[in-house]
Amino acid sequence: MAGSLPAIDADAARPAAALIQDRDRVLALARQTLEIETAALDGLRERLLEPEHSELFLTAVERILNCRGRVIVSGIGKSGHIARKIASTLASTGTPAFFVHPAEASHGDLGMITHDDVLLALSHSGESEELLRILPSVRRQGACIVVMSGNANATLSQNADVHLNSAVESEACPLNLAPTASTTAALALGDALAVTLLDARGFGTEDFARSHPGGALGRKLLTHVRDVMHQGGALPIATPNTPMTEAIITITKGGLGMVAICEPERHVLGILTDGDLRRAFERGVDIQNARTKDLMRTKPHCIPARNLAVDAVAMMEQHRINQLLVLDDEERLIGALNMHDLFRARVI
Repeated sequence: MAGSLPAIDADAARPAAALIQDRDRVLALARQTLEIETAALDGLRERLLEPEHSELFLTAVERILNCRGRVIVSGIGKSGHIARKIASTLASTGTPAFFVHPAEASHGDLGMITHDDVLLALSHSGESEELLRILPSVRRQGACIVVMSGNANATLSQNADVHLNSAVESEACPLNLAPTASTTAALALGDALAVTLLDARGFGTEDFARSHPGGALGRKLLTHVRDVMHQGGALPIATPNTPMTEAIITITKGGLGMVAICEPERHVLGILTDGDLRRAFERGVDIQNARTKDLMRTKPHCIPARNLAVDAVAMMEQHRINQLLVLDDEERLIGALNMHDLFRARVI
């Protein structure tokens, strides 16, 4: 695992400035840390190939899937930090969950746990005093107890309904004391639970977006074209016989760099953009006597209002355009948007 690396003398304490100057030592220790933690994850993966451990993992997944309440995740110290992250991951991927501090649980927060819940307790040693103190009460309450620990013979492990083994050969800490590889293993095992539960529940991208409405992903998955398009009086429209002098004024007032050419029923016939105007000037077209039908481009790119705004981004990038016309279900013009609208909506 780390035998090929320079030996690290844990007792050789050095001033920070001197340590930074010892570049080989710093890099060797960094590589050794990553190798030890990678080995810990490899060990977890191999363990799940063993029938005993795979059955326990499947049982844990089934207990959580059949849970009518919430998954209560708990741990103390570094395990507590990992427990908070696992609870957050579960909650955001379709499994209702929250974190309860075991010390606070002894002072009233046990009331959060019901017989319909599953307690997921994290303790590398399996002997955390704070968790052991609340275990009898949780058992009397009737909640299912799943323990994730590195010791199958520990008190917590032996008193669990399901034990998930997160043991590692050693910590990445040179002193083999600070939780490093063990917390990485626990975090990864929690992620494995969350992902398998996500899949078993059929949790999809739209479900994920609904639980993340404030983030970039939520904006991309929840913002539709109808939410960002210009419509009503802000929509620049002209008929095929509109004089070009009037169309230019409409383009300028509209602020979208284009005007949509439509029939009276708002069925789209074409589009006229700033670019089309520049090219007409270059060709020497008599703008004073021209009408929109003389310069418009037929079959413009359109998008349904019900589509996601990210679909509009993809279409603009594919066709290298800056504007799109928006249609309703009967293919009538109801809006328009440009790349700036999508920037403002923060979907790109």
